[in-house]
This record gives sequence, structure tokens and C-alpha cells, in this order.
Amino acid sequence: MKRLAVILFCLPALAFAAGGTNEYVVDAPINLKDRVSLQNGAKLFTNYCMGCHSLKYLRYERMAEDLGIPADLVMENLNFTSDRIGDQMTNAMDRKVAEQWFGAAPPDLTLTARLRTPDWLYSYLVSFYADEQRPYGYNNHVFPSVGMPHVMAAMEQELGEEKFKSEMADLTNFLTYAAEPARLERESLGVKVLIFLFILFWPAYFLKREYWKDVH
Repeated sequence: MKRLAVILFCLPALAFAAGGTNEYVVDAPINLKDRVSLQNGAKLFTNYCMGCHSLKYLRYERMAEDLGIPADLVMENLNFTSDRIGDQMTNAMDRKVAEQWFGAAPPDLTLTARLRTPDWLYSYLVSFYADEQRPYGYNNHVFPSVGMPHVMAAMEQELGEEKFKSEMADLTNFLTYAAEPARLERESLGVKVLIFLFILFWPAYFLKREYWKDVH
């Protein structure tokens, strides 16, 4: 009984930590079957995020295969940190220098979509606003007083609100994929298994009827 009480007491705190109680957290338009969106998200990440953040649990080669991007295009346009496509998606930022610049070293983002949820991540990306009180001139509704600068401020001003949100949806889509690359394969396998079991059910059913027909 005490254990149940502790769990119930902790649930609101866990929901708040995941961003569930924040009024600015909205549903993310995730579609992991949209390769065009995933490819654009990969481009956005490597061009805007990878200077500070890494995806150390994902390799360029795996990304290329999953997203249908030719290896030569990956090496030419997406891999700025290595000369081998089989390497992990890391960066060269020195953690001590990063701590001096931002107050804390930028985290690896491989598992962020699983830790925070895609909804939180998307909402965070679209919730920066101008704030002269902050060191870099921007604050964030979802993560108040965050140390990260709004690195895509120029893009947001150039594209406009709706187009910018579409781009951030693609980036969130890619980071959701990066958090669990095997998800699509697993879901596809699950469907195949269910179809197989459904087909197997009928011969098993008629075999059972034939076997038990003389049993009273």
C-alpha cells in the first residue's frame, strides 16, 4: 500500500519532467514512414545542430541505409565530422569549452526523443522567443532559461512561422527515428507475424475440429 502511495505521489512530478503539464507542449506531427521528411530532418540536424550536439549511438551508414540516402551524398553533404561512413555521428566540440560558453556541455541527442517524448522536443524547437534578459537574446516557453541559443532564429525569420514549424517537424521526425532506428523494422515485422498467425489459425482450427469430432 505504501509503495502504491509513493508511485501515485511521484506521477505528477514525472509528468512535469516530461513536459506533459506545460501548456506550450503540443502534439508533434511524427510520421516515420515519410522518408522525405526524415531526409530533410537529417540535413537540418547535421547543418544546424551537429556543431554542438552529437548522435553517438547512430552511425552514418545506418542512417544512409534506413533513410534511402546514397552513401556518396551522405559523405559529401551530411558527414562533416569523419572520413568514414561507418563512423558514429559525433562532433569535436570540447566539453570544457562548451561549459564555458553555455554553462553546461550540450548533450548527445540520440535518445532525447525517447527521454523527453517527440511532443516535448517539437514544442521546444518551436517555442523560442526574444528575451533581452537572456545572454543570447532568446528564451524558451517549454524550457525556461535554457542555455542553448536559438541557432535557427534566422531561419525562422526567413521562412515564417508555418514553414518553420514544418521544418522543425522534420527535425523532430529525424530525432525520433534516431532514438530507435529499428522501430519501423520492428513494427513491420510485427504486422507480418500477426498476418502469419491469422493464416495459421485456420488450418489449426480445422485440424482441431477434425481431431475432436469423434470425442463426445
